[in-house]
Amino acid sequence: MSKQDPFDQKKNSILQEINSLEPDLSPKGSIDRLCLPIMNLINSHEDMVTTSSCSGRISVFVEGTKSVSKDEIKTGGKGLGGRWLYVSHEQDEVLNWVDTLTDDEIKFGSTEDTGDEFDNSIQYILYKYEPFILHVKCRDFKSASKLFNVAMSCGFRESGIGSNNIVAIRINIKLDVPIGFLDVAANNALTFFASKRYIDILDKLTVSKFIENKKKMDELYSKIDKEIISVPPEAADMKSNEVKETKEERRERKRKEGLERQRQLQSNE
Repeated sequence: MSKQDPFDQKKNSILQEINSLEPDLSPKGSIDRLCLPIMNLINSHEDMVTTSSCSGRISVFVEGTKSVSKDEIKTGGKGLGGRWLYVSHEQDEVLNWVDTLTDDEIKFGSTEDTGDEFDNSIQYILYKYEPFILHVKCRDFKSASKLFNVAMSCGFRESGIGSNNIVAIRINIKLDVPIGFLDVAANNALTFFASKRYIDILDKLTVSKFIENKKKMDELYSKIDKEIISVPPEAADMKSNEVKETKEERRERKRKEGLERQRQLQSNE
């Protein structure tokens, strides 16, 4: 019995984890439903397998604190006291998320008790929209390049090819805004810089980003299907072997073709 290719072994292991009913290692514990169609499409290709994904999400997070020295405090996402206020991967769950914060004292449109300047001790409340991201392990650089080029042609300009031929497919549809801080002096009240109306506006912007993100995911799905999955192997090889000429090369080719036509006309006279 021949030894299985290392890539095939890795792919089989990953697919077993994807198809398992056990929670995965992500904070959510499961794959986002909007990621499943494009994941299944890519995983149907023998030279590719998805390794991690996120369909896009809204998140509201209170920074934690991390002691750097006895006299200095630095805030950080995963430091002591950091916590999620709200997270959702669903467009329909964006609006009015503030109303879910029933266990906290909330103050709107206030910067009281923060001093004249904000320093590193302030634990900010961060409002974020993070778009679709997908990591795909490919068998070789050739297949990685093919996927990367398709992603770039769809507008996923933050994409790249990393070590072990892993393609990170990313797009810049982001929103990252500090909207408040944790008021330690007021029993850790959630104090927002702006009004509830302003946060409602942020929510509507986020809904529009969810919509744009979904359109780009659909476009990427269609192009991967058309240019990678549904292309016969022989046609794919022919296409990959085609050499794209530069503007200078095309200009030179046209010049030579023109000279050849003139030569032929003169010889026929």
